Amino acid sequence: MVDTDAQINFDAPAVLRKWPSLNNARISGATPDLVAEGTLDECIRQFTLKPMSQLQLYEIHTAPQGEVITAVLSAQQILELTRLRDFL
Repeated sequence: MVDTDAQINFDAPAVLRKWPSLNNARISGATPDLVAEGTLDECIRQFTLKPMSQLQLYEIHTAPQGEVITAVLSAQQILELTRLRDFL
């Protein structure tokens, strides 16, 4: 769970990537493709527009921010950040 006391820089540079898939599962050995580039906030917004059934194929790459934001954010982490961002 995301620590709500942590300061998160939603203006940090970020990249949204999608893994190639087969039957909605990541293809092992593949490299994720670039979907969007901008701020962490913009990438989160782009992520929220994707079909729910495919969210596990997406991840956001950004600069780590303490313990809260890792270099590669999984779909679950992005969903938690979305809820936190909307709360703030």
